[in-house]
Amino acid sequence: MTYCLGIINQLGIVMASDSRTNAGVDYISSYRKMFDLSLPGERSIIICNSGSLSVSQGVLTLLNRDIQNKEEQNLHTLENMYDMARYIGNKSREIQDRDRPWLEKDGIDYSCNFLLGGQIKGEVPQLYLIYPQGNFIQATPETPFLQIGETKYGKPILDRTITYNTPLEDVAKCALLSLDSTMKSNISVGPPINLVMYQADSFEINRKLELRIGAPYIAKIRKLWEESVRHAFESMPEIEWEQETNDSEEDIFID
Repeated sequence: MTYCLGIINQLGIVMASDSRTNAGVDYISSYRKMFDLSLPGERSIIICNSGSLSVSQGVLTLLNRDIQNKEEQNLHTLENMYDMARYIGNKSREIQDRDRPWLEKDGIDYSCNFLLGGQIKGEVPQLYLIYPQGNFIQATPETPFLQIGETKYGKPILDRTITYNTPLEDVAKCALLSLDSTMKSNISVGPPINLVMYQADSFEINRKLELRIGAPYIAKIRKLWEESVRHAFESMPEIEWEQETNDSEEDIFID
């Protein structure tokens, strides 16, 4: 399992991912889940993946091969982000259809999801979630973040904190807290953590961070967050319980 996150607002995009892959409690390894396929100065493209490692690696191999071979359709020639999302979805179906008979025969889950975030000149920054079937949805001002993988533990802080107008630096901090909350509750998500912050219209991704096991910053924000949550909890007003009336009426007997 893994956890990847994309957040978009009027100032840019933040994307974050862990690197843990496991096939049981006795086989845990790390594989990078975030990839920069940008064409500096013209288009910024970040892709994150979750799910079947073999399928997602196959898809990324095809994406890179099309760029290197200068195919007519590749991530550096497609005219808009929407077409990029369709293109990645088609590549995902291509790999799945090719391997489906053997994987289904052996009972192996071959589904995978992708996050695509970035900007092409002439467009505003965009963020997409691409499903195993190849269809996709787009983040909006009303729903500014998209998640794949082990999503439930990191969602509450996003719901309570992030809006379309949140400053980009604060969005990046919230993304790390969302990942840390997930790591705290689920051992199938773990470091190294990769974080990218893209500023709109820059067409250059120069804010990158990789946090490995034992990184002081992760330990610092975890401690501060837990202290803040504990303080907020202790400041909550006492419950105002309903008062129960236990008065019983005495029966009156008249001879």
